[in-house]
Amino acid sequence: MNKIKAFMAAAFMATCLFVPAVALADNTVNLRGSLCSGTDLDASGINNSGNCTTDNTAGGSVQSIVTTIVNILSWIVGVVSVVMIIIGGFRYIISGGEQKSVTDAKNTILYAIVGLIIVALAQIIVHFVVKTVSG
Repeated sequence: MNKIKAFMAAAFMATCLFVPAVALADNTVNLRGSLCSGTDLDASGINNSGNCTTDNTAGGSVQSIVTTIVNILSWIVGVVSVVMIIIGGFRYIISGGEQKSVTDAKNTILYAIVGLIIVALAQIIVHFVVKTVSG
């Protein structure tokens, strides 16, 4: 029970530390990509057409939402896996040769690596499905 509490506390702390970084990671604005055809970056208002339509289909927005959610969840799971690898390595170092502790530390590292592999495969599968469905 203490191991579960320690794991949950470590996962909660990692989430609290890294989720704000994910939310604020991409704050760049691509002005040229969001402008209408025939406009420029002139801020004086001389070349302001005002009538611009963009093609925002529901499929594109769902695709971007799914991709964003999968990327955020994959990033969080990846960070937790790396933290667990570090914790497993630390447990391995301080095990003092005790067989039970060494086995537990090796299992922690193994499960964290398996988690990273599953996250990588999930990324590939989800991106493939989204690209196939959206055309």
